[in-house]
Amino acid sequence: MPDPRPTPVPASIDPGSVPHHVAVVMDGNGRWAQRRGLARTEGHGAGEEALLDTTYGALSIGVRVLTVYAFSTENWRRPIDEVRYLMNFNQGLLQRRQHELHDEGVRITFSGRRDWRVPKRVLRNMDEAAALTKANKVMTLNIAFNYGGRAEIVDAVQRLVAEGVAAGKVDEKAIRQRLYHPEIPDPDLVIRTSGEYRISNFLLWEMAYSELVFTEVLWPDFRREHLFEAVEEYQQRERRFGALDK
Repeated sequence: MPDPRPTPVPASIDPGSVPHHVAVVMDGNGRWAQRRGLARTEGHGAGEEALLDTTYGALSIGVRVLTVYAFSTENWRRPIDEVRYLMNFNQGLLQRRQHELHDEGVRITFSGRRDWRVPKRVLRNMDEAAALTKANKVMTLNIAFNYGGRAEIVDAVQRLVAEGVAAGKVDEKAIRQRLYHPEIPDPDLVIRTSGEYRISNFLLWEMAYSELVFTEVLWPDFRREHLFEAVEEYQQRERRFGALDK
């Protein structure tokens, strides 16, 4: 289906300097639910609308990659009922939305470990979504699932060792080529919702020079307007990548 509420690019956003890659830590689902007297899982369900609206907002302003933190390697420590819900919810989300995103030209990819803890049915749906959308070029929606920034670096180093790469040949380029998605550029802008000021093991290698924006908005309440505000803030900053002003 088309964007349920198409939005013109706000005049305050410079279309020539929209961040190529935006990454989002979708935080605050549990608190959103608890403040309403609901089960924590209800907050995760409410976050689906936020994800869809944010994705359409990113499409409308020309973002080329949107990475979202859906399930971390640390989330396995949560109560088993919540973990089971998240597995079923993420599987259902793919089933409900993959064709809709495909119609919009969105390529769906996944970053994270494909280990024994992830149910085979979930992996199967992930593979189906990736295969369906692999040729799409309008935007990439990269879903960080069973993902940890330290785990990604460990996995990259293990690949180097397994391939017999000599120590003298190990440099930043060698490690980058062995990350989960080396073809995806580093995020220009990283947004974290819910008023928390930490990065929580997210894209540790990739966000070395990212601009960080923190918002008090809980994820289920996050909409494209909040994305636009973050992009506007990003555009007001000067990115020097360690260099001095000229």
